[in-house]
Amino acid sequence: MAVNFSPPDPASLRPVAGVRLGITQAGIRKAGRKDLLVVEIAAGSRVAGVFTRNRYCAAPVTVCRERLADERPIRAIVVNTGIANAGTGELGIANAKACCSAAAEALGVDAGSILPFSTGVIMEHLPVDRVAAGIPAAVAALRADAWADAASAIMTTDTVPKACSRQVIIDGVTVTVTGIAKGAGMIHPNMATMLGFLATDAAVGRDTLQHMARWVADRSFNAVTVDGDTSTNDSFVLIATAKAGNPKIVGEGTAEFARLAECMLEVAHVLSQAIVRDGEGATKFITIEVEGGKTREECLRVGKAIAHSPLVKTAFFASDPNLGRILCAVGNAGIDDLDPAKVTLHLGGTLVAEKGGRAAAYGEEQGKAAMAPAEITVRVGLGRGEESATVWTCDFSYDYVKINADYRS
Repeated sequence: MAVNFSPPDPASLRPVAGVRLGITQAGIRKAGRKDLLVVEIAAGSRVAGVFTRNRYCAAPVTVCRERLADERPIRAIVVNTGIANAGTGELGIANAKACCSAAAEALGVDAGSILPFSTGVIMEHLPVDRVAAGIPAAVAALRADAWADAASAIMTTDTVPKACSRQVIIDGVTVTVTGIAKGAGMIHPNMATMLGFLATDAAVGRDTLQHMARWVADRSFNAVTVDGDTSTNDSFVLIATAKAGNPKIVGEGTAEFARLAECMLEVAHVLSQAIVRDGEGATKFITIEVEGGKTREECLRVGKAIAHSPLVKTAFFASDPNLGRILCAVGNAGIDDLDPAKVTLHLGGTLVAEKGGRAAAYGEEQGKAAMAPAEITVRVGLGRGEESATVWTCDFSYDYVKINADYRS
């Protein structure tokens, strides 16, 4: 089960005016499970997204990129689980578009106004007939208050649905932000098998919404990692329906932008950290804070070097204070002019390393005590500047191997 994260209370998930969601069981890979989601988006809405940088990106990612680049009006999203439709060549593109056509027919909109998303097993072809057969039931089930059901319908190896809502005042109007996400393994988002969808009823400019998507992703979904594998299907999408009635369209560089972006980031933090807490086989949630860097990018590089290290992650699972592994990861982060004598390492509130080696006051029992809790903070000081970054990860347990060894069974 997820580390200190419980399923959201459906009553806490606020509807977003202009968005309706419907799910069904289409039998895409396994019978008897929710595996198909349709999200209807009101006319006049704006949609932006950032996607995986994996060169083997999935067919639906290719279709989404093309349609968003064309600035087409987007009227719906179709999401299937079970099969990722990645590594499927030209047939995969055709299948993704066929699913969009089926949704367009059921909704009475243009096929080019549908965005497709898939998650699941790579290199297997999508059963378009099952998706198409299931879409009418999902459309018939469309409701504004179905966010909890939608969060469940996009799960794969997740053990808990991930959803969150927040509200903020923009130009004197109450604006809602609600989002869902899925992910537990093959998680190292590097966006521009993680899916995240956030919707708001605020009126937001087109270019502003795209900038906001990147800004939020870089500080949330792009700052988490379970196993260091960037999925073929990573997608993060923002929807702005303009139904709240805020008198001014939110633009970059304004106070309204800052408030809305922070609200969206708060939702994205909950969702992205839930992915780590629900990491396959995870028993511990680890926050890695890197400070004193010349740039935020080098701080992220150090944080991810620690978070990706199997030796570090297995030590956390065993509560083994073999903390030289962390220093090794810092040294391997690719900062050529890093001075080890200026680096400090704290585990919780305990100073572990300074001046190029073990801190004089540090003892093994302190390390064991700091490694024992289910939530742990690692803090690294680089002694090079004023920039900082935070990365969230989890440990590697025996169950991670079991889950991934049996994934297709």
